[in-house]
Amino acid sequence: MYGIELHNNKNRYFTIGDNKCQKFAFLPFKSQITVRKEDGLSSLLYNHREAFESEKEPLGEIIGHEVDIILDIERPYPPLLRRPAYQASPQSREAPEIHIEKILDLGVIRSFCHNEEAEITTPVIVAWHNGKSRMVGDFRALTTHTFLHRYPIQKIKIALTQISQELYISTKDALQGFHQKVVTPRARKYLRIIVHCGVYEYLGMPFGIKNAPSHIQRMMNEIFPEAPSEG
Repeated sequence: MYGIELHNNKNRYFTIGDNKCQKFAFLPFKSQITVRKEDGLSSLLYNHREAFESEKEPLGEIIGHEVDIILDIERPYPPLLRRPAYQASPQSREAPEIHIEKILDLGVIRSFCHNEEAEITTPVIVAWHNGKSRMVGDFRALTTHTFLHRYPIQKIKIALTQISQELYISTKDALQGFHQKVVTPRARKYLRIIVHCGVYEYLGMPFGIKNAPSHIQRMMNEIFPEAPSEG
């Protein structure tokens, strides 16, 4: 079984079921179809271009699936939920500055005004892997006081087994998929991160919060009720 990845030659392999020898790989798109079919697919993509990013709208918003957060405590909130930014050396400050600028330009966060009251602030952590950095909020304290949103999440192994008989599959990857989930005004006041250069409020769902996987799974099940295909 093979997957088609548009204009991208990545060597990614996935095991299907319990058979460790049975795998499928993503193959480069252009080597798999004729010029005529490629033109037809390009035309199809163009006709639905509103579904893809553009310079004016680099990031979409998923309407109707807003993320809410309900706490199990009332105001005034404990000091553990009002923490300052973690100490960092001048060299280690550059990474969060880059991440903040990027998601600020995408509209994922907004700058917090100096005259606004921030009752809950969360410091950020920058994790490094293979020379690349990822910034996440240290939402452990917020998680402790967040009500659990229960929703079943399908195991990847089961999903791959369901499509194991298909010859070709296609994939679509949403740009900053988590961040396209809009958070409610109530949740925004709980999702304020603090770094050495200021306080910022999340407008889209961040990584690291409680219930995030459940929100994504529920949304995917509602948008694609018949996926994955079994026939």
